Amino acid sequence: MSTYTGQETTTITLQVPDGYREQGRLDKYITRFVENASRTKVQKSIDAGLVEVDGTVVTKAAHTVEAGATIVCTIRRPPPPQALPEDIPLDVVFEDEYLIVVNKPAGMVVHPAYGHRSGTLVNALLHHVEGEALEVAALDDPDDLDDEAIGLSVTNALPTRAGDPAIRPGIVHRLDKDTSGLLVVAKDDVTHRGLAQQFQDHTTRRQYLALVWGVPEPPSGTVDEPLGRDPRDRKRMAVVAPGQGKEARTHYATIEAYAHTALLRFQLETGRTHQIRVHAQQLRHPVLGDPTYGGTSIRYGSTGRSRRAFFDRLFTAMPRQALHAHTLGFTHPRTDAAVDFSVDPPDDFLFVRDELQRVEEG
Repeated sequence: MSTYTGQETTTITLQVPDGYREQGRLDKYITRFVENASRTKVQKSIDAGLVEVDGTVVTKAAHTVEAGATIVCTIRRPPPPQALPEDIPLDVVFEDEYLIVVNKPAGMVVHPAYGHRSGTLVNALLHHVEGEALEVAALDDPDDLDDEAIGLSVTNALPTRAGDPAIRPGIVHRLDKDTSGLLVVAKDDVTHRGLAQQFQDHTTRRQYLALVWGVPEPPSGTVDEPLGRDPRDRKRMAVVAPGQGKEARTHYATIEAYAHTALLRFQLETGRTHQIRVHAQQLRHPVLGDPTYGGTSIRYGSTGRSRRAFFDRLFTAMPRQALHAHTLGFTHPRTDAAVDFSVDPPDDFLFVRDELQRVEEG
C-alpha cells in the first residue's frame, strides 16, 4: 500500500465551463472545487502570487471568474495529520474484545483530517483502548502497522492519496459531524473486514430519526436516486443522472405529523455521504436545521414574526440538523450472533421535538 505523507504544495488546474455565467469571485470559485481547502487558505495563495488565470498571475481575491478561463492554483499544504490518544469521554453502548459500539455526540468529527486535527472520535477511541499514536510522517513502512499495538483495526486506516488525508483506525462507517447516534468500530482487521462486507452488501440494519419540514405525502415510501458530488459545489452532494453517481436508496416513514413539520424514520439500504439529508431535500422535506440542504429557513406554514422567532429559538437550542442514528444492527463477525442496538436522541433533539408537538401539533 502506498501512503501519502504530505507535500509542501499542491498545484491544481481548474477549467471554467463555457456556460459559466455566475461571474463569481476567484477565491470563492477555487474554494468550491478544491478538496480540503478553506477560503482563507485560498486567499493566502492568491495574495502570494500562486494563482494564475489564463497564464497571468492574479493577486486579487475578488477577481471575477469568466467562462472558459483556465485557473492554475498552488496551495500550500499543512503538515500531514496524526491521530493521538486524547482523554475525551465516550458513551460506549457495547464493547467486547473485537469491536465497540459508541453513541457519537453531535458536534464530534469521526476522524482526524486537515480541518480537524484533534478532538475527534478516533482520538477518544485511541485513549479508550490505550493504543499508540498514529503519525503518518513517522512511518518507515506502513505495512508494518499492527492493530494490536494501535488497539484498533488498521484496515484502510491511512491515506492513500493527496486528496484523502484522513487517518481512520477502526472506522468502518461514518456519521456526519453534526449527526448524533450509533456507530460501530473494529478493534482488529479481521473484524473490520467482516463488518465492512456487511455494509457493502447492505445487510446491516440502520434506522435514523429526523425532524423535517412539512409532512410527506404519501406518509411512507422510498427514494431511489443516485448521488454524486454537486457540480456547482464540490463540498455538497446532489441527486445526479443515472450512471453519473452511486446508487442510493432510502426508505422513510412518518412517525408523527405536526402542522407543518414531522418526525420521520429513515432506513438506509445504502450508505452514501449525506444520503438522508440529500434524499430528504429531494422529497421537498429537508431535515430541520440542516444548513447545507435547505433546512434553516421556514419551508412550510406562516413566515410571520412570531413563527420566525419560534424557530429562531429552536435553532439556537439545536444549531445543527435534526438527525440521529437511532438503531444499528449487524451480524457479529466473530460470533455470528445477530446484535441490535438502540439509543434515544440527545436532549437538544428531544427539546425541539417536544416544542413542535406543543406548538404545532394542534
